[in-house]
Amino acid sequence: MARRRLFVQAAWTALCNGYLAGFVKGTISGGPLKNVCVPGLNCYSCPGALGACPVGSFQAMLTGMEPRFPLYVLGFLFSFGALFGRFVCGWLCPFGLVQDALYKIPVFGKRRDLPGDHVLRGLKYVVLVLFVIILPLYIRDDVLNVSDPWFCKYICPSGTLMGGWPLLAANESLRGAAGALFGWKSALLVVILALSAWSYRPFCKYLCPLGAFYGFFNRIAMFRLSVDRASCVECGACARACPMGVQVPHRPDGAECIRCGTCVRVCPTGALRMPLCKGELHEEGRGANER
Repeated sequence: MARRRLFVQAAWTALCNGYLAGFVKGTISGGPLKNVCVPGLNCYSCPGALGACPVGSFQAMLTGMEPRFPLYVLGFLFSFGALFGRFVCGWLCPFGLVQDALYKIPVFGKRRDLPGDHVLRGLKYVVLVLFVIILPLYIRDDVLNVSDPWFCKYICPSGTLMGGWPLLAANESLRGAAGALFGWKSALLVVILALSAWSYRPFCKYLCPLGAFYGFFNRIAMFRLSVDRASCVECGACARACPMGVQVPHRPDGAECIRCGTCVRVCPTGALRMPLCKGELHEEGRGANER
């Protein structure tokens, strides 16, 4: 499962950022695919990006001189949410892949969650409502009648890592335009990357508005975790192993579940199932229980 997920994450990241000429020239693709959203957090300004980030697209429609209700983007998000829930976070988000890779680095005192986890988990809903919707919609320039894409401009670490840093590295003319705001976002990114080596996916748990949105669909999504109550012995192995802190099997489709499959892999009785898990995992679980 872990290898399968890593392959899908890497392949999807490469597919979404396949405009290699952009990395060489320090430019951004302007092809027709830029009108299409990708499901995960993938910066529009990444030199290799072939599509658009749904959060960025949503904000772009709210911040213009004539704000438009982003029906296309909402329809896209509702469709992916209803089909997959936070599977997108676990398997199709490039910045999620970055955090997963950093967490594998051996660091002293490594832990699953940050101190104050229960309070911090609510921050992503504040970011979703305040920085993605309310501020872009209501805080506008009196003269130009436009607003800032607040989340993308002031917070998004994915945009800084995949868009800002590569563009400045490859395009010398842009470096002079980098000011205090870029310094702030770079510092924020460095903190998030450092925390990602120490705790599991801190951005996904505490700040990502896209994860907050998809989490609303976890209980109704077609792609979900199922529990065979007859086989479950409530040993607690799944809950202890879950890197996102989901209380499996009592709440297998909680809003924090990213469908990573860790719980399925460690279940000793094969009571947990997920669409991408094949029979050998359940056989492995039963064998472990017999041992």
